[in-house]
Amino acid sequence: MKIISGSLKGRKIDGYDIVGTRPTMDRVKESLFGMIQNNVKNKVVLDLFAGSGSLGLEAISNGAKMCYFNDINKKCILNIRKMMDEFKINDRVILMNLDYNKALENFKYNDISFDVIFLDPPYNNKDINNIIMYIKDNNLLNLHGIIVCEVDDLYLNVDCYDNIKEKKYGNKYIVIYKYEK
Repeated sequence: MKIISGSLKGRKIDGYDIVGTRPTMDRVKESLFGMIQNNVKNKVVLDLFAGSGSLGLEAISNGAKMCYFNDINKKCILNIRKMMDEFKINDRVILMNLDYNKALENFKYNDISFDVIFLDPPYNNKDINNIIMYIKDNNLLNLHGIIVCEVDDLYLNVDCYDNIKEKKYGNKYIVIYKYEK
């Protein structure tokens, strides 16, 4: 697995073999970043279920100002730390090793909001609708910001943001929501 575009293009991403992770396939990631490339440069990004860090690292490679990586699995966070040191991007990364609910509460209480939020929860996590409502209710997504969801089924029931793109890749879907007033 590699970074497919931007300043870090071609760099190897480790961590695809950590138990509990299922990194986004390169062809899906390439298509996804083709869809959102104008929404990433100089933006603040959250990779809430970071896993290998593939999506957040791709965002940094494509010019994101800052990326918050969160994962409950300590091995994932240690792996991302190793790559941020290797890629020399420490000044653009914040790592968090929390349950996603605790991470979201942390952002709420510290008035941290984002321009791009990646939601790629473990399969069978049907809480994504509640996560999106929490983001909306607590102003965690900036105006004109986007939420990128990778899900195994279209069980999303989101009416608080505009659905601007929906695409199927094999057995998974990418759904992109945008916050417009």
